[in-house]
Order: sequence, then structure tokens, then C-alpha cells
Amino acid sequence: MTVPAGIRFVLEGIDELTFVRVLNDLMHDPTFAKPLQVQAQPPKKGQEAALTLVFGPEERERAGAAMQRLKTIMLRYGVQIDSVRMP
Repeated sequence: MTVPAGIRFVLEGIDELTFVRVLNDLMHDPTFAKPLQVQAQPPKKGQEAALTLVFGPEERERAGAAMQRLKTIMLRYGVQIDSVRMP
């Protein structure tokens, strides 16, 4: 069994409507299709929004391409990525 890895994007200051729009674009973009997974943490009072791209070791290259696509989608909505954590 392989242990999945993840790239976590913290989206400080994003409002709920913009978060939903970004998430909608991700869910309809074939770049993020299985076996990749997207875990979403919506913005809540006192807690920043975050998106985590989860992938297995064999999908590392594909995850890199998905990370670039995510950045493009974020720019479309004027969202700044405050931090990225990679395995």
C-alpha cells in the first residue's frame, strides 16, 4: 500500500463565494480527475480556506501539472496563495 502525499494551498482572505467558484472550476477541470483528489476546507470565522491536492507517489508528475493549473485558476479569480506545503 502506498501512502498518499499532498500539496496544501492556504487561501487567506478568500470569501465563501469565490471559494465555491474556484472549487467548481476544479471539479470540472479534467486535470484534477482521479486518481488525484482535492480536499477542500472552506473559509470559516477564524480559519483560513485551504485546498489540498492529494496524490500517490506514482502520480507526482501529474500532481505538479495540477498544481500549476490550480495557480492559473486562482489567478482568474484574483486569489492569492499565501502558503504552499509540499511533502
